[in-house]
Amino acid sequence: MTTPDVGGTGPSKALSRGLWSVQGFLSLLFVGTALWKFLTPVPQLASMIPWAGQVAPGFLYATAVADLAGGLGLVLPGLTRIRPGLTVLAALGCAALQLSAIVFHFSRGEAANTPFNFVLVGLSLFVAWGRWARSPILARAS
Repeated sequence: MTTPDVGGTGPSKALSRGLWSVQGFLSLLFVGTALWKFLTPVPQLASMIPWAGQVAPGFLYATAVADLAGGLGLVLPGLTRIRPGLTVLAALGCAALQLSAIVFHFSRGEAANTPFNFVLVGLSLFVAWGRWARSPILARAS
């Protein structure tokens, strides 16, 4: 992690903590969603989220893989400090996934199902911006 400059031009501790909090929340959400999609039988999922029973299982599982990759990518590179720049790409991928979900739901006449997706886009973009421009995590020294 980085520390603030004496002159105040570097990232603040509050911003860094906020970013870590949002990254942790998003990671738990995306990994949890992936596990839920992988471990719950499709008919049971379809009773909770109807689209799950109306698409090919491969599509459902592809979204689960994207959820899992995004959720892990939001925290693991930063925690290990191995290629921490991947966190930015994971955050952008999560935003793209949610934008795709919004388009999917709008195309099905399910606009009422999208407010949380918009929140997730915003939080993902906050992480991407913060970890790229304001509070990047430094890579482990070789």
